[in-house]
Amino acid sequence: MKNKLHNSNSSDSGINPYSDVTVNNQFVNAVARIRFKELELLGKTDIESLMSCENEKECLQYLTDKGWGKEGDQTSEQILASEREKTWELLKELVKDISFFHTFLLGNDYHNLKAAIKQVYKGNDTPNVYIPNCTIDPDIIIQAVKEHDFSLLPEVMREAAEEAYQIQLRTGDSQLCDIVLDKAALDRIYSHGKASGNELISQYAELKVAAANINIAIRSVKTGKDEEFLRRALSECESLNIETLIQSALDGMDEIFNYLSTTVYSDGVPALKESAQAFERWCDNKIIEYIRPQKYNPFSLSPLAAYLLARENEIKTVRILLSGKRNDISDDIIRERLREMYV
Repeated sequence: MKNKLHNSNSSDSGINPYSDVTVNNQFVNAVARIRFKELELLGKTDIESLMSCENEKECLQYLTDKGWGKEGDQTSEQILASEREKTWELLKELVKDISFFHTFLLGNDYHNLKAAIKQVYKGNDTPNVYIPNCTIDPDIIIQAVKEHDFSLLPEVMREAAEEAYQIQLRTGDSQLCDIVLDKAALDRIYSHGKASGNELISQYAELKVAAANINIAIRSVKTGKDEEFLRRALSECESLNIETLIQSALDGMDEIFNYLSTTVYSDGVPALKESAQAFERWCDNKIIEYIRPQKYNPFSLSPLAAYLLARENEIKTVRILLSGKRNDISDDIIRERLREMYV
């Protein structure tokens, strides 16, 4: 597990200079800066203040008063997008080699690839479908698809890109196109996270892929998918036996629950039985559990990764709360959906 973290055009091998075993004083200043920024994170008191607001407009005013958003932002999505951008601007300022954080961005590359393939297939240009925070410039992905020249992409991405492209353009099967690229994204996230040599990022990748596998298995039962579908869609990971998960899914929902009860995800089974949203919340709270110990680690970049995940959790929580206020959802239901906060 203590292998190199590659950049977007390399393989997952070698030695990672940012691994947890590397104690480097250059990280101390970056971590100190992150410690200061952590003081600005929303805590339980802030969430309660937002909950007490009468409507979304009051919530947005509260967030603006806390420094959220940028000049000119008006809508909730604009404010949330600005906050995410602020986070990445800070990390790029603190760390010269941003590839340390690519595990968190690789999924966006594959989202953009899916969007580009579908736009070429439909022959239109739909605005605002590409995610800006990624490891590959969306314009390069668009060019690669339009010119059918996947040599423009990292080598590790080309085979899946070609397969998905051919499926979409020859058969029009958007679901199968998505399955190919979603699995490729999970495989890439997993290999990148495990190759990082960083315990926190490795844990994140493990949970990310395992949770996706569990959700795929659950959906396959609900939609009557067969074994071929499961083998196409599921991604290998250490914490789940894929063969057992496939057989469990083929045998029905109860067998999935029974199998998961024997794994490290047993605590998540009650949430999974409740709903997909409840299980997603369980996974998000598990990530917060992973990252809290990083508050006391000044000698690696793990606190920066923890801050990034804390910010993503914070933004997701605020989005859920704002959506609830916008749609007049009861406070009790909103509270059920909120995530645990890092601070």
